[in-house]
Amino acid sequence: MIGRMLVLVAALVAVPVGAQEYYGDMRPDAPELAARGPLQVGVRTLVAEHKDQLDILHASAEQPNPRYSRKLTLEVWYPARLAAGQKEHTVYTDVLGSGPNDPARPNTPFQFNGRAARDAAPAAGQGGRYPLVIVSHGYPGSRLQMSYLTENLASKGYVVVAIDHPESTRADKAGFPSTLLNRRLDDLFVLDTVAAWAKPGSGNFLAGVVDADNSALIGYSMGGYGALNTVGAGISASAVAYVPGGALAVNQQGNAEYEAARDPRIKAVVAFAPWGGAHKVWDEAGLAGVRTPILFISGDQDDVAGYKDGVFRLFQGAVHADRYLLTYVGGRHNSAPNPPSPAAWSNFDDFMAYSEPVWDSRRINNINQHFVTAFLGIQLKKQPLQAYLELTPLGADGTIKPDPGLWKGFPKRAALGLEWLHLVPQ
Repeated sequence: MIGRMLVLVAALVAVPVGAQEYYGDMRPDAPELAARGPLQVGVRTLVAEHKDQLDILHASAEQPNPRYSRKLTLEVWYPARLAAGQKEHTVYTDVLGSGPNDPARPNTPFQFNGRAARDAAPAAGQGGRYPLVIVSHGYPGSRLQMSYLTENLASKGYVVVAIDHPESTRADKAGFPSTLLNRRLDDLFVLDTVAAWAKPGSGNFLAGVVDADNSALIGYSMGGYGALNTVGAGISASAVAYVPGGALAVNQQGNAEYEAARDPRIKAVVAFAPWGGAHKVWDEAGLAGVRTPILFISGDQDDVAGYKDGVFRLFQGAVHADRYLLTYVGGRHNSAPNPPSPAAWSNFDDFMAYSEPVWDSRRINNINQHFVTAFLGIQLKKQPLQAYLELTPLGADGTIKPDPGLWKGFPKRAALGLEWLHLVPQ
């Protein structure tokens, strides 16, 4: 009898990860703004080639300046106009593993469902073009690892472009100096590329659709490092040594070329578990260079980016920026990605690359959707959503006590385990 009950329970547990699961759909306890928006969503895959870049992984004393082209695969989600019979459904193909030639974690293709129509026609914006959101993954990661969020934002009237950073994906992971050097350069190149595509007559499907002058960056882990570096957090002089030959000086605080590259088109940053704070990538002067509003999201047990000496230090140090910090109490580093695919369950390390030990990933996804919707709605669309960010800075301390008041948008008793802080610019 017990054996049959266990079989039944296993069968029931298997149902939610079946063929028609869509990451990002709302749980019953999801906060209000996690709901999908009113617009239908299309998705396309494009490639942009950044020519004549420093090939840092092949630089040497004998050949200090080798050059190559960086081919960036981009996944683009956008408000769409579906043809008769076309459905918001696609199948994404990604890979597990931690880079090529790792016998313990071989690159294994896997698929999962997306709630977007492949190659659908774009829908014209009501009252103007759609703001641009550029998404940058971790090391290693992929352009698809936050599809729950990218699809959700597109349904709310954004064009979302997620980058596969060469030498930094699970499929092609290579030396870390490439990631340190190229994240900011890739982000700005994609911004320039989409801006060119957006011009009338460009021949690209985004012509007249996207407003690249009204943009945000979303970055996870090394993507968060790159986003902060892009908006004015110049690295310290000591951190330049992390890349051979002094090449990282192009991203250094105080470098005239770096300072001139600040881009006013970027109006907001969402930094999930940004790497670098605990590794002394930035000093006080570097962090003080940021003036762009930032939403930080992190677990307080992050053992990759660090919390008190890592993300929290960055939050405190960006003194000239309006910034928020959402903390998952008991959370580690995986505050940003999709839930682990069933394909990852057979390998502990692949599973733990997506999963959180304490938190349910789908719950985290819904909370992220809620707060990112409010933050970007305020910064890019001037929507009256500030009340969703004016929250009592309460956190869970392991005790049960009377509810001191609801966070706006959260069902009663559903904000447990979260901490919220807000600091205004000095």
